[in-house]
Amino acid sequence: MPAVTIRNLSEEIYQNIKLRAVKNGRSAEAEIRQILKEAVSPTSYLKIGSELAAFSQKFGPSAKEDLPLALARHATNQIASLEN
Repeated sequence: MPAVTIRNLSEEIYQNIKLRAVKNGRSAEAEIRQILKEAVSPTSYLKIGSELAAFSQKFGPSAKEDLPLALARHATNQIASLEN
């Protein structure tokens, strides 16, 4: 199996990975493998496409809300859902 070395990773990022690993009951190395697996899986691309389509329907040209405000609100909701 190939091995990968990641250089210049900030201490903050590494600590966040370790915290996430503990939360998920994995080692830091296993957590990094899971993060990479999720990032490059074909289903993640489909999920992003579906989310973009839903966003377009909700905040398309007919939306009454200002687009920058809608984008900010959507990003805030996405971040909140990741924290849970």
